Amino acid sequence: MAVTISDIAQKAGVSLATVSRVLNDSGYVKEETREKVLKVIKELNYTPSAIARSLSKNKTNTVGVIVPEITNPFFGEVIKGITQVAEENGLNIILCDTDESKEKELKALKVLTEQRIQGIIITPTSAEDEFNSEYLKTLENMGIPIVLVDGNVKYTTFNGVFVDNIKGSYEATEALIKEGHRKIGIITGRMNSKPAKDRYLGYQKALLMNNIPLDDKYVFYGDYKESTSYNLTKNILKMDDRPTAIFVCSNMMTLGCLKALYEDRINIPNDIALVTFDRIEILNILGFNISYVNGPSVEMGKLGMQMLVDILNNKNKNEIRRITLLPDLVLKGSEKYGSDESDSIE
Repeated sequence: MAVTISDIAQKAGVSLATVSRVLNDSGYVKEETREKVLKVIKELNYTPSAIARSLSKNKTNTVGVIVPEITNPFFGEVIKGITQVAEENGLNIILCDTDESKEKELKALKVLTEQRIQGIIITPTSAEDEFNSEYLKTLENMGIPIVLVDGNVKYTTFNGVFVDNIKGSYEATEALIKEGHRKIGIITGRMNSKPAKDRYLGYQKALLMNNIPLDDKYVFYGDYKESTSYNLTKNILKMDDRPTAIFVCSNMMTLGCLKALYEDRINIPNDIALVTFDRIEILNILGFNISYVNGPSVEMGKLGMQMLVDILNNKNKNEIRRITLLPDLVLKGSEKYGSDESDSIE
């Protein structure tokens, strides 16, 4: 049978209130009485209930983390950064995966409020351009700090950590241009999200700055999904005047693109050049030298969690902080124009 505080109070010869004050380290208790209660707690091997303590304090030492795709390695690294800082500060995490569903995201937000969490770190799924009144009302009425990571919510001023997607895409496209490419295709992300729009904007800017007209036939609208990118790449390979290079705007879409190229025995970069956004560690492990824009995902998680910790500790509580990190372009040869030094995926 589980030991209760009533058992402790009875054996120590004190009131339930005294035991509660000792357990919660609140209120005055004589040192002699405190030691007596602690001795009984140890003898009975009593473990306080985290749920009961949270009810008494009306909060927990837990924060919520909401991501749109837990299987995506990018978010795995973001979560890694979040977890490191959370552990350093004695915080637990409840992780929610929305599967890029606004309905699941709303449900996650409501469930987390019922768990009396202290704050939320979220990569929002809800489209930035859609005024989702229920979504905004849910966020604004929660009464707890919210930190955004790699995704904005329009009409709000939440704290957040972001990456400079325009700069990353500009540099990726410019690297292809410097190699001699003029027909550069792009597989975009979901265009109602700010990261996808900014990456497309960086691509457009690089073409403009190098006097290359934007050709709509080389723009392929994706949705961050591997299957969609696979189908789009298949369509690209059927084109009579296909691009000599492709810029793929997310890691999961890169996997779909590579699958299609592999099936058609396309050589990178002899047959087509490729640059992607976000590192895919498994490609590096397997020796595929694919050039990529490296977003500092672990650092984003760390900074987002530290930002939340600072707010919880009343540091910068009334200051809106929005940090934008700079990505790195890692060139590994797949951007070349018909290079003989290629890594065939045949």
